[in-house]
Amino acid sequence: MSFSEKLDRLVSRFEELGGVLASPDAAKSGDYALLTKEYSELTPVVEGIRAMRKVEAEIADLRSLIDDPEGDADMKALAEEELRDLTSKSPELELCVKLLLLPKDEADARNAILELRAGTGGDEAGLFAADLFRMYQRYAESRKWKFELLHVNETGIGGYKEAVASVTGREVFARLKFESGVHRVQRVPETESGGRIHTSAATVAVLPEAEEVDVEIDEKDLRVDVFRASGPGGQSVNTTDSAVRITHLPTGIVVSQQDEKSQHKNKAKAMRVLRARLYENERQKADAERSAARRGQVGSGDRSERIRTYNFPQGRVTDHRINLTLHKLDRILAGELDELIDALTAEDQAERLAEVE
Repeated sequence: MSFSEKLDRLVSRFEELGGVLASPDAAKSGDYALLTKEYSELTPVVEGIRAMRKVEAEIADLRSLIDDPEGDADMKALAEEELRDLTSKSPELELCVKLLLLPKDEADARNAILELRAGTGGDEAGLFAADLFRMYQRYAESRKWKFELLHVNETGIGGYKEAVASVTGREVFARLKFESGVHRVQRVPETESGGRIHTSAATVAVLPEAEEVDVEIDEKDLRVDVFRASGPGGQSVNTTDSAVRITHLPTGIVVSQQDEKSQHKNKAKAMRVLRARLYENERQKADAERSAARRGQVGSGDRSERIRTYNFPQGRVTDHRINLTLHKLDRILAGELDELIDALTAEDQAERLAEVE
């Protein structure tokens, strides 16, 4: 089937759905919700197709006018100018339609669970993990997302051994999903008297938040341990067994939560994180089956993969997956991540377009 024929079928299906949904008894149909969803998803695609074909028709008319041997010279000159303008617009409109036709990641519209862990580098790695956590918090604020701290394990000197947050808003996972991996920092630690640059790392994982209907968890598969929460250095932060550790026995995934004083609230937060991790496991299995031979330039999202370096002496940030270097480290750490994320998204789209063309 040619590209044009595929577009014809989509337009035809859209018009068919419009007719069905406009009928008086449409709302009584058992498929009404599914049909409405399909119609809604096709709307921007068909709008793009119609805009593209309108320009194509105008280009054909202008060429006919220009090629007319009896045509007026002044009209031909105007037509040639308009033709140049439309000819430059046409590829952009076609690309827009192709992007709309790319298979969508169903998780893109979901909220996300953001997990950061200090890697190699001791105390400096913990401080860097805290810097990254604040960077994502500021980015969330700039996009009017809700950023909720679920769990933090501090080092005692302002760093984080581990921090987990829930990020809620529009297209959160779509914007953050390429952040998963190892982030490396090169800088002179405040404790370094000799001025030597140290390299340390932190691991970021971005998981699409799962609903209860997405992941079925059998209570028999869980071991729930409760214990007394403790702060840095083992200091008791409350006197009841409110902290919760949940082990998912089939996978061995362990989630701990102790930030709330209520055992019930800690368990609820731990279940949100567990559900997201199990959902991500299933997503990665499905992705591996669909694309066993493919390893994208943007990266697999593997948490062991080094994706980005933050070099303080040079004030630069380099994303190794797309060989992009930006000399605006301060602004990026202040939450200005859109330029990086847009470039990663564009690279992913270009790669997927190359696969289907």
